[in-house]
Amino acid sequence: MIEKATVLVVDDEEVVRRSYVRTLSGEHCSVAAVWNGDDALEVMGRHPFDIVLLDLRMPGMDGMTVLKTIKEKWPESEVIVITGYPAVESAKKAVSLGAYDYLAKPVGPDEVINAANGAMLHKRWALRCDQQAQRGSR
Repeated sequence: MIEKATVLVVDDEEVVRRSYVRTLSGEHCSVAAVWNGDDALEVMGRHPFDIVLLDLRMPGMDGMTVLKTIKEKWPESEVIVITGYPAVESAKKAVSLGAYDYLAKPVGPDEVINAANGAMLHKRWALRCDQQAQRGSR
């Protein structure tokens, strides 16, 4: 049995947080939500999540700083940036910092599910490759 994927939603808009939580909660996914970057890093410090859905514009710490910190401290976590202010430059920066995906709001339930599934498959594949590499180097 595959263990539940854990997802952290980070967005300052309550309606967005609730929508993503409702979309992803279920038998295969455990979802938590916070409203800013500081809270996201605090929660990640207690329990790193498999996937983080991350807004870029929030009060306090911006999403790019949160993304950079997550990828430095918890590189195995996959981050999906979802922003209401998409731009080529921010997309390039997000990907260069290690984001798995970059989506422009509004994002429908199917897009959220597909992005999360893709991120989880990528994470599992990367972990499997790491394990095989470690076995091969022994």
